[in-house]
Order: sequence, then structure tokens, then C-alpha cells
Amino acid sequence: MNQQALFAKMALDAWNVYIERTNKLFDSLSDGQIAAEVAPNRNTGTYLLGHLAAVHDNMLPLLSIGEKLYPELYEPYVRTPDKSGQNTPIPELRTAWNEVNSALSVAFEKFSADDWFTRHTAVTEEDFAKEPHRNKLNLVMNRTAHLANHLGQLAFLKPRG
Repeated sequence: MNQQALFAKMALDAWNVYIERTNKLFDSLSDGQIAAEVAPNRNTGTYLLGHLAAVHDNMLPLLSIGEKLYPELYEPYVRTPDKSGQNTPIPELRTAWNEVNSALSVAFEKFSADDWFTRHTAVTEEDFAKEPHRNKLNLVMNRTAHLANHLGQLAFLKPRG
């Protein structure tokens, strides 16, 4: 295995671990538990579920996989703070989360090691020539850290006992 393939495998293994951990947590929580605040006066689990679904959905065009599946989630769950009028039902957010991550997983399986080191669509060709680290794999690594951060917040929704 060459170094690019090894780096891609390491990054994707981390991505998959955090997707699995987050899925396990969401699957263990009722809609009522997800609707709660992770801490007093903090984000709700509903908002974080919508936020993660929207951020991952945005990865589809960034990685040249395809168009967003749920573009309507971006404004209320990325550009707008929690408790600003979001009203997407939790079952719909769960569906979006699962479908977006399934689409990413299918596409990731098709990427070659070389594909991961090409630019993502938020970087111009000129900037990428100067900063080749701004590639698709780096974007997935960034989103893995983002997911890990929010998973830490979501863990507070689990009942204590």
C-alpha cells in the first residue's frame, strides 16, 4: 500500500468510527431525548442532528459527488442559531442524517487514493496549486473532527444512571 492509500485509509477509518458512534447514539435516543438541550441554555439535540445532516449534505458538492440531498436544511441548521424557529420533525432529520451518510459512504468506496488528494470545489485551481493540502481528504478529516466535537455534546443527552 502506498503512502497516499495508507493516509486515505487512516482518515476514512476515523470517519467511519465517528459515523458509527454517532449512529449508535442517535439510535439509542428517543425523539424526546433528542429534543432536549445538551446542557442548560445550550443547543438542542434536534438542532445538532439537523446541523450535522446539513454539514454532511454540503460535503456532496464539495467532494464533487453530487448535489445536496437536503438543501433546505442548510439555512436553518448552519447559518442560523438554535431556537431561531427551526421546526423540522426529528424523524425527518434522522432520515436526512442516514441518507446523506449513506450517499457519502457509497461515494467514498469509489474514490481511489489519488482522488482523495485532488482539490475540493471550495478551492480554486490557483489556490490549490499553492496549497495542495486543501484537498478532499483534508476536508473529510476536518469534518471528522467537527463530528467528534458535536458527538461529545450529544453524549450529554444520554440518560444518567
